[in-house]
Order: sequence, then C-alpha cells, then structure tokens
Amino acid sequence: MKLGRLNHVGVATPSIEKSITLYRDMLGATKIHEPFDLPPQGVRVCFVDTANSQIELIEPLGADSPIVKFLEKNPLGGQHHVCFEVPDIHAAKAEFEANGARALGEPRSGAHGTLIFFVHPQDMGGVLTEIMETPKAHT
Repeated sequence: MKLGRLNHVGVATPSIEKSITLYRDMLGATKIHEPFDLPPQGVRVCFVDTANSQIELIEPLGADSPIVKFLEKNPLGGQHHVCFEVPDIHAAKAEFEANGARALGEPRSGAHGTLIFFVHPQDMGGVLTEIMETPKAHT
C-alpha cells in the first residue's frame, strides 16, 4: 500500500454555520463549499478549502449520529479525524488488517463520493483515521 496525500482533517462542530463564520472571518477562508447532508453517516458536512488540503466540518444530523458522543465530551467541537488517500481502498483495508489494525466497517461511500473506511484510533496512535480511495479527479 502507498499512503497518499492528506485529503482533509475532520472537525466535529455543534454548528456548521458558526464554524463557517470562524473559518471565514478568523482564518480568512475564501472557498467554503455548500453544506450538505450525508444521511447514511448521520452527519451534515461542509468542506473548507485550504492551500493544500481541506477541513471537513461535521455536524450531527440527529440524536443517533456518531458525532453526538464526541460533542458530549467536547461541547465546542474539535478535531475528529484525519483522512489520507490511497490508490486502492480494498488493498489498503486488507493491508491494515494484516498488520493487526481494526477497520471500523466495510468500505462505503464517503462525503467525496469515493469509498472510505475508518481505522480504530487505538491502532493509529490515538487518532481516528479515515482512509479514502483517491478521487478520480486527483489521479
């Protein structure tokens, strides 16, 4: 497996709208994408472009969202995960598992419309890590 570029840093937030204001007014972000719902993952998502990556703002869609527990522990929000690209999602998952890492579920469609899976933070130095297949536009 060859680890690709850092695609994004996921930031959980209780309010995407307030976070957009922060990234625009405090950090000078100029390219902020339109927020959209991702019901299969229980989140609302908004991407903020940076010079070399993106910030993925993640807000829970409802009480059963996986982000709710994170926000209960971190009411202001905060860094939730990092996401790296790989050329072949299935080969990457097999290699992580062969090395003893726990993939959290099967590859599924992520916010970029490409396949993703997460690796348990206990197997990644305490960092929840998303692995995504490199989007075709980036190859």
